[in-house]
Amino acid sequence: MPSTLTQVAQRAGVALSTASRAFSEPDRLGPETLRKILAAAQELGYESPAARLVDTPERDSTTIGVIVPDVANPVFGAFVKAAQGEGWHYRQTVLLVDTDFSADREREAITHLRERVDGLVVCSPRLDAEDVLDLCGRVPVVLVNREAAGADSIVADATDGLRQAVDYLAALGHRRIAYVQGSARSWSNAQRVAIVRDLTAQAGVELQVLGSQAETVEGGTAAAASVVACGASAVIAHNDLVALGVVAGARALDVRVPDDLSVVGIDDIPLATVSAPALTTIAVPLAQAGSLALATLRRAGERTTPRAVRLPTQLVVRASTGPAARPAAVTGELA
Repeated sequence: MPSTLTQVAQRAGVALSTASRAFSEPDRLGPETLRKILAAAQELGYESPAARLVDTPERDSTTIGVIVPDVANPVFGAFVKAAQGEGWHYRQTVLLVDTDFSADREREAITHLRERVDGLVVCSPRLDAEDVLDLCGRVPVVLVNREAAGADSIVADATDGLRQAVDYLAALGHRRIAYVQGSARSWSNAQRVAIVRDLTAQAGVELQVLGSQAETVEGGTAAAASVVACGASAVIAHNDLVALGVVAGARALDVRVPDDLSVVGIDDIPLATVSAPALTTIAVPLAQAGSLALATLRRAGERTTPRAVRLPTQLVVRASTGPAARPAAVTGELA
């Protein structure tokens, strides 16, 4: 897997923008910071874009189209920021299209961009993967949050993170868990539902899969009543925005989080750390995926077979989860 600027930043313990300056504006960094970044780049085998440009002075700049369903969602915002940082670093122009979760807009965007760009990155497509590949034609494409035979792809491996979440909730005594779905057209939602069904069955935990919701705070707020009505003591939401909406909706129903209901999100957006209570969530490295998507496109012509990259996920425990409340008959308390 090619090293990216995001990985260099993580290895050096600095922000992505700081790592970028080490190669573009090194005089703006302190000597120690610059040393750490360059050492991390050397350890990872990261190739300086300045060196690439010197070695290939005739190299033309390229234009990459990046298509996302909702740039207002912080997780897609992080993806786009990392992709644009990677592109700028290699003198690539990134054209961004927000499809607002519309398959029709996605089709129009691909049709419009394929004649104008050198490569496409399609993140969390609403169209079937085969339709995306057909529309792209001969233009190199990387799918993110979607796998398809014969295509380069980058996906978050949700299995491990969800296993950690289910095992953690079971250890806290939760015996009925609800799952709030995202969009019915979301590939990742279908994957997560199937994974959660298997994991809860293995753990001996009852699962209540609730209906599809908009992948927003408002969608989670709308789902809160169903979560409470189904009798679950814990809920896993399709993403952090939905989870935060469930917390808000539960509060409006006088249901305390985590005393009465434990809530787990997916993504680990910045808002998760400052919400009240702070949100337990499954961290998904979509910022890393943004860098990797452009790095994969740059090397597409060097491979004869597609590259499928699976990124790890990790449970991050915060204050929105706690032990399941025991019924009065068990604790001996008066009802």
